[in-house]
Amino acid sequence: MEIPNECSLSQNYPNPFNPVTKIKFSIPLSRGVGAEGGRGVLTQLSIYDALGKEITVLINQQLHPGTYEADWDASAYPSGVYYYKLEVSPSTGSGRGFTETKKMVLIK
Repeated sequence: MEIPNECSLSQNYPNPFNPVTKIKFSIPLSRGVGAEGGRGVLTQLSIYDALGKEITVLINQQLHPGTYEADWDASAYPSGVYYYKLEVSPSTGSGRGFTETKKMVLIK
């Protein structure tokens, strides 16, 4: 498995979507975070409606460096614009976290 060099959040696919979309993101190897050992870093992937209200959390756990995919099934939600936000807590020794938000469109 290849370890990424930096945190990244990709555009969901497909976009627009109905009713399931895939969100891909990467967590890099950094000081204090081993690829196999250690606790990893606290990672949260959340979905928000157009008004900024958090409607669900897809991931909220310690993750090790690597590339991940999360599926969101929006069949219970109306058509519209939604946002997804990735938050990665600072790793030990780095002092830097990562936050990025992207837009997606649900069309039914």
